[in-house]
Amino acid sequence: MSRLILPILIICLAVPLIASEFWLTQILGRSLILGITALSLTFLTAYLGVVSFAQITLAGVAGYTVAYFSANTAGIGIELPWMITMLLALAFATLAGGLIGLIAKQSVGIYSIMITLAISMAFFYFTRQNYSIFNGWTGFSGITAPAVFGVDFGDPVAFYYLCLATAFIAVGLVICFVASPLGLATQGVRDAARRVRSLGIPTSTVIVSAYAFSGFIAGMGGVLNVWHQERISSFSVGLGPTIDILIISVIGGMRHPLGAFIGAIAYVLIDTYAIDLISRDRFNTVIGLVLLVIVIASPEGILGTLKSVKERIKNVTN
Repeated sequence: MSRLILPILIICLAVPLIASEFWLTQILGRSLILGITALSLTFLTAYLGVVSFAQITLAGVAGYTVAYFSANTAGIGIELPWMITMLLALAFATLAGGLIGLIAKQSVGIYSIMITLAISMAFFYFTRQNYSIFNGWTGFSGITAPAVFGVDFGDPVAFYYLCLATAFIAVGLVICFVASPLGLATQGVRDAARRVRSLGIPTSTVIVSAYAFSGFIAGMGGVLNVWHQERISSFSVGLGPTIDILIISVIGGMRHPLGAFIGAIAYVLIDTYAIDLISRDRFNTVIGLVLLVIVIASPEGILGTLKSVKERIKNVTN
């Protein structure tokens, strides 16, 4: 899979030469943003062995931070330089991830799912009911991407490259984390927590660190998402977006970081073009059927299917 990184990068860099602005922003840009957020879930599932429903909450923490400390039409918050705002957003998302890890550190399986889902829904209702910080139901709008050194990231091409660069950085961070001593300890906790404790490694610290790292990755997606949508509200952190991230991760495959992005682009394409064939109200039916087929035919997702096809071709040619 590592051999594909360079060809994929070359193709992605060349896309703006042939793609329209709609494809750059609404298809590819959105896919990269959702992929980054889904990557934070894929990381936890693949390397810690837990399924978290709170990843959209972590992205929302970063998104609301950007909205609160940027110029907006709600008239709430304090406008700060974009760099400070971005750093605060990532810091708060990382801190929120660590706090969720503290709460869910003793939970596995269905219990970790229920705890993180409860946290996600609590955050959703809190943002909807709080007006002094989150502006309640309405949320924030009028948030624009910054201009840096004369480059306006509100431009479709510039924003696409920003999303692309962020996606590669996120994947690189995950790969580096997994190969680090902390990453190896995280995988050890996944496979045999008791043995890790017997070596004198505090598993609680490892789990909290993994959750915090996933919060940082989700925060990257949250920052980009609020610049892309130019708004954020309680609807951005509701049950629908929470389930969407899980669907994306499952469709793409949870065994490799690239699976999050494969699932994201598949989801966005279905979301964008399915309404040409069916009514918008039946989209959930379509995506549910797609998810069902993939889970039955290939539990490892689209990425797993591609690997299987590659292995079969290799066996035939040999």
